[in-house]
Amino acid sequence: MANLNKVMLIGRLTRDPEIKEFSNGGKVANIGFAVNNRRKNTQSGQWEEVPVWVDLKAFNREPGRKMADLIEKYLRKGSQAYVEGHLVLEEWTSKEAGKKQSKMVVYVDEIEFLGSRGENAGGGASEASEPAAKEPAASADGIEEVPF
Repeated sequence: MANLNKVMLIGRLTRDPEIKEFSNGGKVANIGFAVNNRRKNTQSGQWEEVPVWVDLKAFNREPGRKMADLIEKYLRKGSQAYVEGHLVLEEWTSKEAGKKQSKMVVYVDEIEFLGSRGENAGGGASEASEPAAKEPAASADGIEEVPF
């Protein structure tokens, strides 16, 4: 039987990324993310947006992309992004009660920054390789692009 574990989301960061560095030199960006589902309100008959809150984690990979570094540099609360990733069930034992706990998290495999620099700190497009030294440049259509 085949398996597939792939998540694709477009949404906004709900807070600035939280960056953690490991003693071995690794780095992770913990991201609060929200996407909207549309549903019809049975009482009013109007369509409404219902937020879905998702926890994302993006890692620097050795060798490979430095996704945590890119996110730290370019994304802030309110930034819009397209994310591709996979689901991971994280499990741990709580310190207070000693109970086993778990939560589902999306580990980011690819990311594209959406919107213009005025809308978010990220700029127009990108996925994941090291950013060039220059700042994002506006294209002819007014959309700013992050050079990657």
